[in-house]
Amino acid sequence: MSTSAEAALLHLHQVDPVLATVLDASRPIQPSAHEDIYLALLRAIVSQQISTKAAAAIWRKFESLFAPDGYPEPLAVLALSDEEMRAVGLSRQKAGYLRAIADFAQRDQLDFQHISSLDEEGLTRHLTSIRGVGRWTAQMIQMFALDQPDVFPEGDLGIQNAMRRLYGLEETGRALLTRMTQIAEAWRPYRTLASKYLWRSLDNTPVK
Repeated sequence: MSTSAEAALLHLHQVDPVLATVLDASRPIQPSAHEDIYLALLRAIVSQQISTKAAAAIWRKFESLFAPDGYPEPLAVLALSDEEMRAVGLSRQKAGYLRAIADFAQRDQLDFQHISSLDEEGLTRHLTSIRGVGRWTAQMIQMFALDQPDVFPEGDLGIQNAMRRLYGLEETGRALLTRMTQIAEAWRPYRTLASKYLWRSLDNTPVK
């Protein structure tokens, strides 16, 4: 385990005894590898509101449209017709969202140097300016594709369920989000890692 990972776990242990019990009961979580943010956004849209198995099948069919290497270059995505998109299992709405991402990338708005210069809220605003990309999707990109250390996805149902159970939270709606955010303040600057352990405590994956 790296020195930075050890420092993060030590901090979380010290500031939150409830979370410490989760950390002690879980196998270590390894840092995420930085990913192609454009590709990660396309995959996120394909995966919205369908099962993991169905998303994987549609993604394979989508990749097959881009010979020879399967990489959906922005111009190639923009050139696809609705009929071609529907043939691989994509709705008209999702096809529109994929084109919006491709257009954004084509205009160099997903350049890594530019993306990495933005803070968390700035990056969230930047990504959610793309049609079809909401705050939750932007946070998942930050946490998994970019491995940013201090993101707290308070709107994720898995995180909400884990914190209700572990902290005995009875609030609902906005009051619940406020209470969760207050608890998570102690985890700074390692809220991403804390959140990944909360998902692990449910044996869950991020759920919008």
